[in-house]
Order: sequence, then structure tokens, then C-alpha cells
Amino acid sequence: MKISTKGRYGLTIMIELARKYGNGPMSLKAIAREKNLSEHYLEQLAAPLRNAGLINSIRGAYGGYVLAKKPGEIKAGDVIRVLEGPISPVEGIEEEEPAQQALWIRIRDAVRDVLDTTTLDDLKKHQDDKLQDAYMFYI
Repeated sequence: MKISTKGRYGLTIMIELARKYGNGPMSLKAIAREKNLSEHYLEQLAAPLRNAGLINSIRGAYGGYVLAKKPGEIKAGDVIRVLEGPISPVEGIEEEEPAQQALWIRIRDAVRDVLDTTTLDDLKKHQDDKLQDAYMFYI
């Protein structure tokens, strides 16, 4: 299973919104600038995330996007499924040998478990910890 730029950049949007959660809307332009990504591409990803009820758009001069739920209530798997589709390492496993089917199912279940037990809050904290470590000086 390979996560495309849709899934990767979609998670980037969601993590940034989680970091700003409770501080008002954030524009895709700000995220694109900060992460050196295409604003137009991020706009294309925001529509399915909004339609899935993961983010809300706010209009106006100080508008942008906010998470529709708390960061701890949105799982990485929610985002990946919206942007990438079902989580499956192999298509058409019904045609595989039983031993192979069992392997693909175990892999699928392991990936699902990681994605469905990792929240945006977890990802945000991980990123915040890394930023904090970047400013740590050791003597």
C-alpha cells in the first residue's frame, strides 16, 4: 500500500489545523506557504475533507478552515480513507491462494490498527515535541 501525495498533504492540512485548534480559522495559503506546498493542490484536498465532515470552512477576510471535531476525535485513518479510499494492500485478494490471502489480511489489519488508533492530537503532539527538541541546546 502506498499513500499518495493526496493522503500525505491531506494529513499535513489536518495536523496544521490541529495545531491551531481553538485559535480561529487557518487559511490554506498560510499552510501552503509554511510547508512549501501548492495552495491550489491543498484547495482540491480541502473539498473532500469538508464534504466528509472533517473540516469546516469559514468565509470572510479572516476566514479559512477549522477542524469540525476536536483533534483527539479525528483519526489518521479517517483522513486517509477520505482521500485515498479503502485501506487495502492488494486488490482482488479473493483470487489469491489461502496463505497469501491470510498474509494480505494481516497486513491490512495492522495498517488499519495504526491508522485508526492514531489521532490528530497524537500527530500534533509528536510534531510539537520534535519542534521543541529542535530548540534544545546540549552542552
